[in-house]
Amino acid sequence: MTTHVFIVDENTFKYHLEYMFAGTGVGSRNVKTGQRKNYKYVDFNNTPTSNLYPNQKHAAEAGLVAMMADCSRMRKGDYVLFYLQATAQREGRFYGIFKVKDTPFLDWNGFYLEQQLYKNLTFRVKIEPYQVYAKGVTEWQALDEIRNIPCPCQMLWSLIYRKLKGNRGNTMITIYESERLMDLIRRENNFVSLSNTSCFSYQNGQIVVGSVNNPYSGSVVPMDILPRLIAKYNAGLAHETHLQMYIAQSVGKGTNTTLDNALGITGKSIEWIGNEVSCGVGMQRIDVMLSVEETDTQRIVMPIELKAVSASVNNTRQMNRYIDWIEQYYIPNRRSIIQPVLICKKSSLSNKVQNSFNNFNNMAKGRYLPLKYIEYEIIGNQIVFR
Repeated sequence: MTTHVFIVDENTFKYHLEYMFAGTGVGSRNVKTGQRKNYKYVDFNNTPTSNLYPNQKHAAEAGLVAMMADCSRMRKGDYVLFYLQATAQREGRFYGIFKVKDTPFLDWNGFYLEQQLYKNLTFRVKIEPYQVYAKGVTEWQALDEIRNIPCPCQMLWSLIYRKLKGNRGNTMITIYESERLMDLIRRENNFVSLSNTSCFSYQNGQIVVGSVNNPYSGSVVPMDILPRLIAKYNAGLAHETHLQMYIAQSVGKGTNTTLDNALGITGKSIEWIGNEVSCGVGMQRIDVMLSVEETDTQRIVMPIELKAVSASVNNTRQMNRYIDWIEQYYIPNRRSIIQPVLICKKSSLSNKVQNSFNNFNNMAKGRYLPLKYIEYEIIGNQIVFR
């Protein structure tokens, strides 16, 4: 199961705990005046059109879809941790451990609890307690302390990259990173969790058992990007981020059998899902990455590169960089076979592109499986992968 880390402040953390949800969004409310600022409203969910940004570039919508993708990758039973941001008075800390209770959703307006949160959190998921500990682990302990780490690849690079790049309010971490961070939290609390309850709050730097059980009563709207993706595809507009969200949300669920069949994962268990997986201190990111349990003793890790255009010779160069990172930072911690995957818009492949695929496979030399090349197209109101 994937572990997701939500970024919170002292105020939002309190309400996340009291109402048992986690969320991200764009925009806030002025504490003194109550006026909203930088608010972004999603009007393209489950619809092919959008009137939000008539004078702005694609990046505005893509940014919102990216946050939807972060939320959509979450599955029931996944783990949730919180990172409480540092202030001038205290260090940042990681708290947990919670679990995803149900399917992620939109609070359509992002207004439920907005006056208390002073933030617009449109993309949300309900959570439930798993093993909740009072004290958090400091950022120094989690990211900087290396006395008990024999190899650099064992550091929590997902969170280090997130810190360096200063983005993403919902960051997934790998299974081995999750195990290490949860172990640190348990040890900080001498392995003693809080009493078995669903009622919590935050006081004086610690999670505490709450006195009131607050039912979550905000709007719960399912996220559906497919109509918008199809409209942008048919209009020849950029839709790579929409495709990423669709795959992160749908993969392995059986909702699109052509996708699961093309990936070769039908009937198999996905143990981990990541999107926009940082793999370097630069801007390199793997669009989607899966860890699939092939057998009881073998797992396959799939770095998936997405292109909303035809395949090109540059695609395998990108894939080489991803594989280099996976070999050095991922494989030593979780032994896996690497299955590179390229998903592109349906087209005719030139001889140059086919040669680049063949050259890429010839260089494998036992390091990775041959490239799995998948094309997609829109047929009627469905997206089909082959």
